[in-house]
Amino acid sequence: MVGKYTTIFWDLDQTLLNFDLSMVYALRMVFEKYGIGINDEITSRYDVINRSYWNRLEAGELSKDEVTVGRFRTLFEELGISHVTPEAMNESYQKELGSVYFYMEGAKELVTLLRERGYRQYIMTNGVNATQESKMRRSGLDRIVDGVFVSELIGYPKPQKEFFDACFARLSSVEREECIMVGDSLTSDMRGAENAGIASCWFNPEKRIKDVEVRTDYEIRRLQELLPILERE
Repeated sequence: MVGKYTTIFWDLDQTLLNFDLSMVYALRMVFEKYGIGINDEITSRYDVINRSYWNRLEAGELSKDEVTVGRFRTLFEELGISHVTPEAMNESYQKELGSVYFYMEGAKELVTLLRERGYRQYIMTNGVNATQESKMRRSGLDRIVDGVFVSELIGYPKPQKEFFDACFARLSSVEREECIMVGDSLTSDMRGAENAGIASCWFNPEKRIKDVEVRTDYEIRRLQELLPILERE
């Protein structure tokens, strides 16, 4: 049964696919490739640096290339690494990141069920296009959802209104009041939904404190909790 919402906009990383697991795997592989020791402390530090760079992309302060290379430049400066360039490290990292995927609990089953029930589903991501394309293909998500919107190709990142306007321009038969954005990021997904004038559902499995002033229409701990929200009239 399709209720008030007919169209779901999914975030990809850490919503449908477990980005954290992929990140740890990819970092370990590329650090080993270049003969650099890695431990939990370095991984955690990279994660902090990486998030700060992506936040600046969302704010329109940096380009995608400045983010992907800059995060490794900052990390290398802190670790004193000079025998490999940030550019080379990022290229290797993106290949490894796109070579593996891990579904979030129940994600594939839910997306498949919603397709069977007649919902339209689109993925909206700020990730690197080649990497996301590879993960979509390997995971089979590209054969379940109706389409994918990547900020790198759109020209604007989530949460900017221009990103969503460009997406809706390609979805001429979809009305905004029928749409709901589901994602784990307050600054990207929830802010984006607010800027776009569509409903939002914050996927918050870790029970994080809402430390950003942004509208969230719904909040769920498990992806399956989206079902009763969708089926409301």
